[in-house]
Amino acid sequence: MNKQTHFFFAIKIPLETKLIMKKSTEKLIETLPFSRWVHHEDLHITLAFLGNAPSEKLTSAMENVQATLSGSEGFMLEISKLGIFGKLDSPRIFWADTKESNELQVVRKKVFTACLDAGFQLETRPFKPHITLARKWIGDKPFQQNLLNVWAELQPEPLLFNVNEVVLYQTHLDKTPKYEEKTIYKLE
Repeated sequence: MNKQTHFFFAIKIPLETKLIMKKSTEKLIETLPFSRWVHHEDLHITLAFLGNAPSEKLTSAMENVQATLSGSEGFMLEISKLGIFGKLDSPRIFWADTKESNELQVVRKKVFTACLDAGFQLETRPFKPHITLARKWIGDKPFQQNLLNVWAELQPEPLLFNVNEVVLYQTHLDKTPKYEEKTIYKLE
């Protein structure tokens, strides 16, 4: 049986940060009815989603990303609040936001351009860095916007982490966690 698989480049979130987010997410799961919550080991910030990548194009993208990120420096990011995509009363995606970061924008542009140069057609919407926490609202009542304000209660101290790796992930829909690290690109 040929299983569909996808590839994407993403910012790797350090394990310590994932574990802190796991504790916060466990509290959210108790009160927010979403159909699927993301396993804490799968938390990341997508830079370029490639989809079902032909091996020749994938190899080209990997080489391009390696070249463009060579000499790039690591940086700090802060997870700052919660947000949603989709309908306000029935969100499709529930996510954690990061504070504005020029360094993140530069790394994303490098990776995105490297993938375009390899022949991939990528998402054209503006880049909105986020960490997906859950998918598909299934509550009996409409989602309440004030639920997005609980981040400050869950995380009273700033949640900072060092970004020092970009990763090429492969998706395995039949596994949990479902994202496998294929190649790691270190930021100095």
